[in-house]
Amino acid sequence: MKDSVHSDTQIRKILKPRRLALLGTVAALGVAVLAASPASTPFGVSSLVSPAQAAESATTPPGFGDLVSKVKPAVISVRVKIDQDNDKSAMLQQNRMDQDEGSPFDQFSQQFGFRGPGGMNGMPRQRHQMITGEGSGFFISADGYAVTNNHVVDHAESVQVTMDDGTIYTAKVVGTDPKTDLALIKVDGKKDFPFVKFSDQKPRIGDWVVAVGNPFGLGGTVTAGIVSASGRDIGNGPYDDFIQIDAPINKGNSGGPAFDMNGNVIGVNTAIYSPSGGSVGIGFDIPASTAKLVVAQLKDKGAVTRGWLGVQVQPVTAEIADSLGLKAARGAIVDNPQDGSPAAKAGIEAGDVITAVNGTAIKDSRDLARTIAGLAPGTSVKLDVVHKGDSKTVTLSLGELPNERQAKADDGKTQQTPGTPHLGLSLAPAGEVQGAGQKGVVVTEVDPQGPAAQRGIQTGDVILNVGGKPVANVGEVRSELAQAKSSGKSSVLLQVKNAEATRFVAVPLA
Repeated sequence: MKDSVHSDTQIRKILKPRRLALLGTVAALGVAVLAASPASTPFGVSSLVSPAQAAESATTPPGFGDLVSKVKPAVISVRVKIDQDNDKSAMLQQNRMDQDEGSPFDQFSQQFGFRGPGGMNGMPRQRHQMITGEGSGFFISADGYAVTNNHVVDHAESVQVTMDDGTIYTAKVVGTDPKTDLALIKVDGKKDFPFVKFSDQKPRIGDWVVAVGNPFGLGGTVTAGIVSASGRDIGNGPYDDFIQIDAPINKGNSGGPAFDMNGNVIGVNTAIYSPSGGSVGIGFDIPASTAKLVVAQLKDKGAVTRGWLGVQVQPVTAEIADSLGLKAARGAIVDNPQDGSPAAKAGIEAGDVITAVNGTAIKDSRDLARTIAGLAPGTSVKLDVVHKGDSKTVTLSLGELPNERQAKADDGKTQQTPGTPHLGLSLAPAGEVQGAGQKGVVVTEVDPQGPAAQRGIQTGDVILNVGGKPVANVGEVRSELAQAKSSGKSSVLLQVKNAEATRFVAVPLA
């Protein structure tokens, strides 16, 4: 696994002077061409520019100097020290320092901000030492509150911030939120720090963006680009909703701001995709809308509380939508309501599809997780639910997400390969198999070449219902499959349970 998201302070080799000179020559040639007058341009290039193109180019910003001079003083470099002897810190050190090989979308937190496995300058690490890490951040108030990433300051023994003018202050950690990788720190002693504000507008794809931070320990570095995409899921958790930018960000930019052309923060730099170890123009930011909510709670309570519905859900695929008679593959299907949860108390059952929250349509299971997490515990919500083909509205009061439990949103990857009515399974009533319980039919054998095996169904799994009807023997399974086919459905939904979870599998009918 060579393509990975790399850490903020693993120092890479500086480009050779010859390479820098070559790049400088190319840049100089580019400037010379742009500076040539229309009269001296060969072949009358200026005549190829239409009035419309000229008007469009006139709207292009001539530079970012005014913007940078306005916002740069509020951006800080964040330096932390972590005691290696702390058990948690030692584990954290391994996550951030020793995993050069990982999936391309590993968090900055797995590597960013810390020296490589060999320690400083490749020297072996001593048994006891303080690990040093660096990142970025920015002030959000004149009295010294600043935002950075959780992974930059998590388990830090000490935190120092360096301002653009070189002034160094000691900071304290007010609160952190690992689920969104955000942290709030505070510098005491002054009431006139330069600060910036979060944007109230969602950036459009194609909008200009300027990033300021501390890449490779080079504080006060400015880069520019555009918003490349939004709503990105990089496999970090159920609340992923990243903005993708192509403004170059590297190791050390972690926790720094990305600005719009009005000087407002549209996102917090958090991760990059990097096959090479440096920026390739694919960076990810926590949206300002998320950061504002999290930072407000960290400031008030030092921690974040989230609404809890208490359901395990998965996306509604085209096959699942067809099997349930839904017009579109949208919403989140409930695999299993957790015992004693708000959902269970409100009567939500396995197989129900949640299509909207408070009148706002839900795209998929991840959208549901983010929406519920954005609401406070105790909030009364109205859920639009499709229950056995009928639409209804359920009103309930959200609980508080338990500390060790997250709203689980399956990615549906194992549910998307079509199967066939011939499942390739041997089945037995659950009551006849020790330890299988009393409900459903147990899979006693799987044909490795059959469609069920391709769908991930394994020996020991329990099929609880077929097409929404509980099944207790092989005859009932066959009957429900035949009924689904005779009613004109092109697929049928199976509810399958194993030791880890309950899920739905849509099986196409031949």
